[in-house]
Amino acid sequence: MLARHGALSSGLTTVSREFTVAGGRFAPGHLGELTQVLPFDLIDAVLEETLTVQRRLRDLPSRVGVYFVLAMCLFPEVGYRLVWQKLTAALAAAGLETVWPTAKALRDLRRRVGTVPMRRLFDILAGPLARPKTRGVRFGPFRTVSFDGCSSIKVDRNVDRFGPQSRGGYPMVELMTLVETGTRALIGAVFGPTSVGETDYARRLLHHLRPDMLVLWDKGFDANAFLANVADTGAQFLGRLRTNRRTPVLARLGDGSYLSVLGTVPVRIVEAKITVTCKDGTSFTGSYRLATTLTDARRYPASALVTLYHQRWEHESAYFALRHTLWQGRVLRSGDPVGVEQEMWAMLTLYQALRTVMVEAAESRPGTDPDRCGFTIALHTARDLVLQAEGITGRGTPGVIGRRILAALLPPRRPRVSTRKVKSPISRYHDRKDDGRPDTSRTVTGLAIAILAPEPELPATSHDDRHTRPDDRRRQRVLDILDTEPDRHWHPRDLARHLDDVTLGTMRRQLDRWASQGLIHKAGPATYTSQNDPLPPAQIR
Repeated sequence: MLARHGALSSGLTTVSREFTVAGGRFAPGHLGELTQVLPFDLIDAVLEETLTVQRRLRDLPSRVGVYFVLAMCLFPEVGYRLVWQKLTAALAAAGLETVWPTAKALRDLRRRVGTVPMRRLFDILAGPLARPKTRGVRFGPFRTVSFDGCSSIKVDRNVDRFGPQSRGGYPMVELMTLVETGTRALIGAVFGPTSVGETDYARRLLHHLRPDMLVLWDKGFDANAFLANVADTGAQFLGRLRTNRRTPVLARLGDGSYLSVLGTVPVRIVEAKITVTCKDGTSFTGSYRLATTLTDARRYPASALVTLYHQRWEHESAYFALRHTLWQGRVLRSGDPVGVEQEMWAMLTLYQALRTVMVEAAESRPGTDPDRCGFTIALHTARDLVLQAEGITGRGTPGVIGRRILAALLPPRRPRVSTRKVKSPISRYHDRKDDGRPDTSRTVTGLAIAILAPEPELPATSHDDRHTRPDDRRRQRVLDILDTEPDRHWHPRDLARHLDDVTLGTMRRQLDRWASQGLIHKAGPATYTSQNDPLPPAQIR
């Protein structure tokens, strides 16, 4: 259907434009320029495949219902009827006749569409978006991807499905995704109650891994069985290890890393100390212990792997765009489990459609890093084009969204650092100890990476010091060590290495006992500091 909209008046400029929509009752079914990513024939094919096409032609056909559910996620701040008004705004302005359904009719339309078509649409759109020469998506021959979970999506009245775990009084949805770090595109996604572990969700996405992929993850995925599952797919991995991991040194390599084994998986361990210098002259240090299946130290130097691991944070940027920019941090509007699933798949599909347009825009200008494409620009341009019903049919690449992105590319990524803040007062990470990082974001002027050689193994047995002089006993030596650096949080392994006569198990037991006696302070899980207010000697047994 073709419509013309314009006005003639003395002293005014005449504006005339044309736009194309579907015919008849299907006219409200569109998503502006994003319809080119989700075209009519694709929606019809999915409805046919999932047996959800309307049995008779209604005022609200199934295809229109699919676009309405997607638009509902594009405009999360308004109710059903206002979403419908945005879909039909250009049609009404052009004088085209449209239906004005009630809120109940639109809820019934959602129910008729159901969950299956929305999930099938996501499955079709999901996948890597980068081409072989796209900047920032590969490490050598490998495409970098990452696993990570998000448990900050709030739902309402769904305690039976998603469990009593809550944040701010709301049940939460756990979302697990596999992301292409260079483009932040979704390769796969699953979600459900937060009571299920991250690695259990991630296992459901392992079929997406390929031998040409390098998977990044944080220490929450450090589990022998999961590492073996990933290795069985043929993909490589680079992940952070838990602090309580004991990694045997099988062979030392020239770059300071060493070969080891985790469960049954042969790996290479890289331990590094990172010193960050900020523009204001302040500095702080941090440490990483990484495990990777890339065992060739000549082709993949340890320092390059430490630098690469920072790419895992692209996943956090993807969740920020999905959770806060797109959904604006709102509670999902659905009040039943089926509605939540439909809404989640629609939101993920819409996010992937936006990423598709962004990557196409970057590809249209060779050498452009997708990192520089603004998600907020893409989102709000897409919203504007829904109101105008513009770009529904293809007119070349880049379209309006792509041109606006390219006209306002973000500057190249600047190295910055700040403390990771957790705003929820009931989060287990809310009370973070001071690790030296600044409270506000600061520009980094220097970054030094020092690869640490493996430290000597701890003794197999503990020395019995009960018959030594009191001032030479282990307890007094530990107190002296803690007093030399009162602000440092000591791990039992670090103290055991300083003493060189005690096993890790014995060290842990003794530290716990001394902390309960008030001799030292237990600052957190397996970390200890000097006791600022020690008990009088008479109270120490």
